[in-house]
Amino acid sequence: MPQDDSPAAILGDRIRGLRKRRGMTLADLAAKSRLSPGYISQIERDLAQPSIPALVALAASLDVTVQWFFSGPGEPPAEERGYVVRARNRLRIDYDTGIVDELLTPKLSAQVEMILCRLPPGSGAKEAYSHKGDEVGFVMAGEMELWVGDRHFHLHTGDSCSFASTEPHRYRNPGAVEAVILWAISPPAF
Repeated sequence: MPQDDSPAAILGDRIRGLRKRRGMTLADLAAKSRLSPGYISQIERDLAQPSIPALVALAASLDVTVQWFFSGPGEPPAEERGYVVRARNRLRIDYDTGIVDELLTPKLSAQVEMILCRLPPGSGAKEAYSHKGDEVGFVMAGEMELWVGDRHFHLHTGDSCSFASTEPHRYRNPGAVEAVILWAISPPAF
């Protein structure tokens, strides 16, 4: 089980807290998100990490973007707030497959969000998901398979891609080393 201040523990608390503030029961959130009450309960109690599609569904059901669930070690200095994100202060989300997303954008209200995604070998989104906006991805290291609708692409270090986030999409790392992807999403809907 994660420590109380780990990103996963904070994620569970944030989901539970927002659900309760919205006046929703586990059954209400399960019906709206099409996830099981048991699975949501496990996420809220830090017994499971969500998949990417599950977190997208939870965010949409709670009327927030996935960005709302990013958590990190602490507040930046006042003079840097809204302008700078230090590597040690990045907000992050850890998913069930070992994928880690780190938010690089200092302003949650900006018109674009940048995410640094680390995919361990063999990891990826098992199910396609969609959300509002457009995405641009740049493979900084490793390789990535990308499915957008019925299309399939195999990208390598230095390759980039762009697509409408409303199209069902998923990705995975088919390689033997960690893949590092830089994503830009506009408007921030993830």
